Amino acid sequence: MSKTVKNWYDARAEYEWTRLFQDGYHQLEYLVTMHFLVKYLPKKGLILDAGGGPGRYTIELAKRGYDIVLLDLSPRCLAIAKKEIKRAGVRDKVKDIVEGSVTDLSRFRNEFFDATLCLGPFSHLLDKSERARAAMELVRVTKKKSPLFISVFNLYGAFKAVLFGHQDDLTDTFHKELFTRGIHRSHYGQLKEAKRSAGETDAYFFHPSELKELFEKIGVKTLTLANCQGLSSFQYDATNTLYKDKEKWSRWLVILLQTCADPYIIGDGNHLLYVGRKEKKVHKTSERVKT
Repeated sequence: MSKTVKNWYDARAEYEWTRLFQDGYHQLEYLVTMHFLVKYLPKKGLILDAGGGPGRYTIELAKRGYDIVLLDLSPRCLAIAKKEIKRAGVRDKVKDIVEGSVTDLSRFRNEFFDATLCLGPFSHLLDKSERARAAMELVRVTKKKSPLFISVFNLYGAFKAVLFGHQDDLTDTFHKELFTRGIHRSHYGQLKEAKRSAGETDAYFFHPSELKELFEKIGVKTLTLANCQGLSSFQYDATNTLYKDKEKWSRWLVILLQTCADPYIIGDGNHLLYVGRKEKKVHKTSERVKT
């Protein structure tokens, strides 16, 4: 994973802590993810939160009794995580906080974790070989018959984002790579006169079938795919209006959670969640492995 991505998350570490709770719309990503974590996680065990940033999911799962290892490439995000973990009173459940990348989990031995989360990092791996390595590493360190939870940026969600707020990108030749290969780069090519895209960093956008195939070919059984924004996808104002009415919001969440894994809408949102179960052992790894 590039230094560009690391620096970007360092610069926005405080925002990453507040991002999922800034309004009702952004909260959907957290609520949908937690819905499937509760559904598929074992009742207890050691969980890897790979790319967990400032620790929102780490803290919530620690409160629910799980032991957690938090890994992230951003030292500033991890600094916030340490502070918030202490504030939440769950330091005894967070067994380690590690600076590192999902492409190299060699510090962990094979079949070490009872479940693995990777909520975001795959969307910053531009090279296919990096994505394959990260997938292999995550599967390797996860116990057989245990679940993996992977969330990524949605390809068609990126197209819809262009429609709603970045229409000039359609005629900007520097964005051809996004529409042909699903890649957004933090800068436009090598031209000196090219403008920098300050609002985003390097990103890769997945088609749902691609994410499914990536893990199935290395011994993972797909349990579900879900649209993290569900029927609310890109309906920012309407969703946030509902959020202000507790009764309506509660009823809408029931509908959204009932439908977010419908194959007809999984590719339509900002974020896609994949849930799989490891069925085969994977031993391929780097030389440096801790026991």
